[in-house]
Amino acid sequence: MKALIFAAGMGTRLRPLTDTMPKALVPVCGKPLLWHVMMKLKSAGITEVVVNVHHFADMVEDYLRSAGDLGMTVHISDERDLLRETGGGIMHARKYLQPSDDGEGSGRERHFLVHNVDILSDLDIGWFESQVRPDALATLLVSSRKTSRYLLFDSDMRLAGWTNVATGEVRTPYPDLDVSSCRKLAFSGIHIISTSVFPVFIQEGFGERFPIMDFYLKAAASYPVYGVQAENLHMIDVGKPDALDEAGRFVLSRMGDDAFRDS
Repeated sequence: MKALIFAAGMGTRLRPLTDTMPKALVPVCGKPLLWHVMMKLKSAGITEVVVNVHHFADMVEDYLRSAGDLGMTVHISDERDLLRETGGGIMHARKYLQPSDDGEGSGRERHFLVHNVDILSDLDIGWFESQVRPDALATLLVSSRKTSRYLLFDSDMRLAGWTNVATGEVRTPYPDLDVSSCRKLAFSGIHIISTSVFPVFIQEGFGERFPIMDFYLKAAASYPVYGVQAENLHMIDVGKPDALDEAGRFVLSRMGDDAFRDS
């Protein structure tokens, strides 16, 4: 299975740190967030990754060149000309994520992992991959953490919509959806997507710049998008400066010395 790491964002929530560096290179215990995510993927047996770049793109590329052999094949998906958001970023990286043969691919090549660069977790990626159903267009890692915005799932954990509980806003492809009957779960920023998604982007009318969640919410009525909840998942969203201390404690307690080895 290949992986795409979202590293192109402006990192506005991490200012002032991201006024002088990309979010991907913000250090946690002396190592960039990008390094921590790459080593997490490598430990799961992923050996080919795509990193998209936009904000301080040169710095990310320079880091990857100077980091030496990380034991992974790394492709750069260059978004310097246009920050394409999450869905457009996936579409733009298509040439790296599609199966290597001319058919539909086989085994792990039938889908790919997408991982935000600012998420650290103790997720067992192999277990997460094992939860992917054969008919799934996408499988989203979700949790019961407190937030104002939730994804809505039916009894089969199929995506049915989205809600902002603070404002009461609901988005769904189902006009008669009973929100009270749905499970409300928070998206983690980690998902596994079928390689069959690329023609569906076009069929559903999505172009070069769009949020992936907009696509999921439109496509969910016709294409199965499922949620998977990991028990006792410990996850840190390193999106704000005040999360860096917690991220450091997480790295030290969960990963120990292994967090600082490249292999």
